[in-house]
Amino acid sequence: MTKHEIAGVLEEIALLLELNGENPFKIRAYQTGARTLEAIEEAELARLIREGQLGGIKGFGEALVQKITELHTTGRLEFFEKLKASIEPGLVEMLQIPGLGAKKIRVLHDKLGLTSIAALAAACADNQVAQLEGFGEKSQEKILAGIKHRAAYSKRHLWWEAHGLVAPLLAGLRSLPAVERAEAAGGLRRGMETIGDLDFLVAAADSAPVVAWFTALPGVQEITAQGETKASVRFAGGLQADLRIVPAEQFVFALHHFTGSKDHNVQMRQRALSRGLSLSEWGLVPAEGEGTAKEKAEKRKQVSEIKTEVELFAALGLHFIPPELREGRGEIEAAEQSELPALVELQDLRGAFHNHTTESDGRNTLAEMTAAAEALGWEYLGIADHSKASFQASGLSEERLRRQIAAIRELNESQQFRPHVFAGVECDILADGRLDYDDALLDELDYVVASVHSAMSQDEATMTARLIRAIEHPAVTMLGHLTGRLLLRREGYQVDTGKVIDAALANRVIIELNANPWRLDMDWRHWHRAAERGLLCAINPDAHETDGLRHVAAGVNSARKGWLTRAQVLNTRGLAGVQQWLKERK
Repeated sequence: MTKHEIAGVLEEIALLLELNGENPFKIRAYQTGARTLEAIEEAELARLIREGQLGGIKGFGEALVQKITELHTTGRLEFFEKLKASIEPGLVEMLQIPGLGAKKIRVLHDKLGLTSIAALAAACADNQVAQLEGFGEKSQEKILAGIKHRAAYSKRHLWWEAHGLVAPLLAGLRSLPAVERAEAAGGLRRGMETIGDLDFLVAAADSAPVVAWFTALPGVQEITAQGETKASVRFAGGLQADLRIVPAEQFVFALHHFTGSKDHNVQMRQRALSRGLSLSEWGLVPAEGEGTAKEKAEKRKQVSEIKTEVELFAALGLHFIPPELREGRGEIEAAEQSELPALVELQDLRGAFHNHTTESDGRNTLAEMTAAAEALGWEYLGIADHSKASFQASGLSEERLRRQIAAIRELNESQQFRPHVFAGVECDILADGRLDYDDALLDELDYVVASVHSAMSQDEATMTARLIRAIEHPAVTMLGHLTGRLLLRREGYQVDTGKVIDAALANRVIIELNANPWRLDMDWRHWHRAAERGLLCAINPDAHETDGLRHVAAGVNSARKGWLTRAQVLNTRGLAGVQQWLKERK
């Protein structure tokens, strides 16, 4: 096991022990052990275990050393497996409800005997939870709302997770002798932040072997439908995949139809009708009763030559519309006037600014994060660990932040890595809009990401005023995850996005597009108009480990849906360009 995997097991042990009502000191030992482990370089951990020196690390007692060694060498831990088996599965599931931590779940179990979410919902409905000490009416309402959201969320899946399944499935489909063309469609192809299911479209004359291959895929838990030209399967985790097989001559029309949103498809059909044509998933043909027999024959000849989506759009007098823009939000009018933007692409990015290390709640060291940025070919990497108010994330005191700034400057001078490292911070916006550090310390940094991590239940007016006050602080460079949402987990806090955008524009503050697949915040629906007005974006992965840097791909997806171009994203600029912008901003 890697150090990350071992740390994950230690954190889960701490959580299970807390659910079990164990000694707080024992729980804290595992939590501390996990954080300490993350700060050790991978090669160094292997050496310490090999030479029997792990016990020399502060906080690593004999029991912890034994467990880490067992996990590292065998990949399993008997103690962990027995502990998991001893906990009611329903108690662990309750952790998915926002606002319910292990301590509260333990109270619910001990006082009301609750062992499942269904039982918890019934207890809330009977007003039993509100009567418990430490809960009350508001807590009960939040729990019920959380249960309701969880039920709705369970039907959706993150784009990032679904995307990871698509590439091998498409490669498999395309390798089948019977398959002429294969593509993914639906919300996944449009880059929606969450999707209901996967849609695969195949052009094949012989559908039987394709259906047989699809329904026999590894990981399929259930075949929900199977016919001559259609099949649906459900994978572990609940994600459903639908397969449609069409003749090659219909493929492009079906691909367009099953990619576009309902609004986009309605508008495209209306446009076709205005030209005497009928557009559907089966083709583009002369509309009934439109034109003479000769005119219809000419139209049939023209549309019969359509083999690509570029040709399909051209047949309707439009430039090609990228899949991400097919939402019925003005893309057809723009395509008619040749006003579609050249959308930003993943390879345009030269670095990113909002990233964490083991100094706060990250899982990799400064050196490891920088090496990972180098492997991606980036020119720079911004480190923005948490500020002191985020105590739950080991936020940095003033002294620790100054030490980190010095370490970053020293790393740059050493030229050990090609990327330049910017010294930043993710500074908490306190409940009244003040920042978590004084002006003198903030001025020592290259940039400041200001974010909300507490008091998220404030009303819209209060939260909006809070964000605007922070934006107006001269040290703030960019606003982090605007609404604080966690997709499929937690609704964003109430905020007037329009007023926040106005304030950012007035103060030349960037709003980030947080590329963490759980966030994708600011939402793509706001970017088009905001960027047209001059708002600058930074696509930041909010990476807490080296692999998290790759989340910029999800951010680019959302940026494209927001019509963003390369020029509207700060981190498409090279190192010199970013340094110049930061200098001018200060």
